[in-house]
Amino acid sequence: MAASEHTVLQLSPTSSSSTLSAKVHPLVIFNICDCYVRRPDQAERVIGTLLGSVLSDGTVDIRNSYAVPHNEFSDQLQVALDIDYHHNMLLSHQKVNPKEVIVGWYSTGLGVTGGSALIHEFYSREVPNPIHLTVDTGFRNGGGTIKAYVSVNLSLGDRQLAAQFQEIPVDLRMVEAERVGFDILKTPMVDKIPSDLEGMEASMQRLLALIDDVYKYVDDVVVRFGASFN
Repeated sequence: MAASEHTVLQLSPTSSSSTLSAKVHPLVIFNICDCYVRRPDQAERVIGTLLGSVLSDGTVDIRNSYAVPHNEFSDQLQVALDIDYHHNMLLSHQKVNPKEVIVGWYSTGLGVTGGSALIHEFYSREVPNPIHLTVDTGFRNGGGTIKAYVSVNLSLGDRQLAAQFQEIPVDLRMVEAERVGFDILKTPMVDKIPSDLEGMEASMQRLLALIDDVYKYVDDVVVRFGASFN
């Protein structure tokens, strides 16, 4: 067989992924972390839709997001998405921000998982070449790992074998106030929000502490006035 006739295993990007990058607004990260804290007890991670636009230089500008209910079956590599909920949320968002369109999807956790390819395939039908954003909500070692990927086709000759996730640059720009909020997110936090009873108990404890401070202040004023009259 001649050298020109050899079958070559190659990666075929669906777009110019080598120059593609993502810009993520802090609101998106805050929304994702909030959805993760409020996730159902049985859910290990949260996934959702990313909204934004593609800038003139090709940068994917990610400005908004919303969670999409789903079920994963890791032993069978199956994922069930609530597609009706996803479409209803999209319509609601576009009534407020009609210029924001689907640019990809997100998931919490470290990197790509086994079911990510199935979810990415769904979003590939919603928008060409979607971005996959992963957010480490555990903030291990005091830092948040935020990565973005695109899908690249793995082919053998003219036959497509599979898809591979290829990492792209992520730009997370913040003003000072947003940086303060992001740093707070990186501090150790509880996995779940407190219940109503726990919240009421904490509020009562703070109220009692304030009442004690008021009593001490009044007693101090009375003592001082009494001393001045004497």
